[in-house]
Amino acid sequence: MARTIHRLTDRRVKTASIGLHHDGGGLYLQVTKGKQEVNRSWLFRFSVGGKERQMGLGSLKDVSLARARRRAVDARELLTQHKDPITERDAQKAAATSAQAKIKTFDQCRDAYIAAHRTGWRNKKHADQWTNTLTAYASPVLCSVPVQNIDVGLVMKVIEPIWYAKTETASRVRGRIENILDWAAARKLRSSENPARWRGHLDKLLPRRSKVQKVRHHPALPYKDMASFWADLRSRRGVSVLGLRFTILTTARTNEATGAKWSEIDARERVWIVPPERMKREREHRVPLSKAAFQILERAKDLRENEYIFPGAGRTRRLSNGAFDALLEDLGYLDKDGRPITTHGFRSTFKDWARDCTNFDRELSEAALAHGIGDDTEAAYARGDMLEKRRRLMEAWAQFCAGGKAGGKVIPMRGIRTNRRG
Repeated sequence: MARTIHRLTDRRVKTASIGLHHDGGGLYLQVTKGKQEVNRSWLFRFSVGGKERQMGLGSLKDVSLARARRRAVDARELLTQHKDPITERDAQKAAATSAQAKIKTFDQCRDAYIAAHRTGWRNKKHADQWTNTLTAYASPVLCSVPVQNIDVGLVMKVIEPIWYAKTETASRVRGRIENILDWAAARKLRSSENPARWRGHLDKLLPRRSKVQKVRHHPALPYKDMASFWADLRSRRGVSVLGLRFTILTTARTNEATGAKWSEIDARERVWIVPPERMKREREHRVPLSKAAFQILERAKDLRENEYIFPGAGRTRRLSNGAFDALLEDLGYLDKDGRPITTHGFRSTFKDWARDCTNFDRELSEAALAHGIGDDTEAAYARGDMLEKRRRLMEAWAQFCAGGKAGGKVIPMRGIRTNRRG
């Protein structure tokens, strides 16, 4: 086995014969003959605890003489610290492998977040909205970016182009990115502050939504037109007509009414109990049924085909959410701004009527609309739902729809007491 006792040079490395060639300080060039070619690689030889060891420093094809010498210097430094260079190298490789395993891209975190929360969302549509909006707006920028590398600049590349033209969508996308990055932080996939958070981050770079987006409420029928509208609606026939009348009289949201089942009706108490999964606030909502609303249910019994009060086409289907708006379009009523009215707008009609034309307390109309009342502390003490007080309110509303007068004055409640306590 040939050994040189002089320092190697690049020329000597290229022409070295078969064997070990010493460069000094434990660094060797190992030359072996393979089947096809001569192989040259670097070795560092050392002793730990009286035991001789050798560590490969790479092939000559990949590691130059100068680089091999630097690696040998590093190894000798570890020996002066009573550390085994091989053990330290293996530990570093393991740490790097572990760190690499923790690297997740934004899209990977997006999919994991949606999968983790899907069962807690009310319906499949909600999960689809998350996937679709993030795929359309966030993924073109963030898809393959490691989640720990996402900063304010990258979030701005997603949000800023749509903040002015699609403010509502941009706000939802921002909130969804924020949730995903918070999830990643909880999973120890990132450690820095959340760059998608509004306060302290994006609020310094973008104007508030209220500055760029005019709030547009659902087009609502002015309550002064309610009597004529109600007469027109009652002249129609069909499941959608009954369903819309019931929706208006109960101030329900469309999805709550079209999904109403016979099993949710307490006929003895005249109460409709809407389950949490169909409510926006995910809390059970009891609706006192006025005489007019209960009469609609009696008529709907003649149309009964399945478990739904207002059945759609097919033996197991409910009325579609678009059926009411199609009916309203056919009736042709407009709001005060000349826009076609919507089903959801009747909740505003009810609220305006209750505020302008009755003496019922505000909290009753808010409870009728299934809105939260007061802050969390107040809600914690207000355990009841004021059902009987709301029953009087809903009777008054039904009477008004059927022909009550409105002109900014308090409506006579036809024998129903309407003091300030409701």
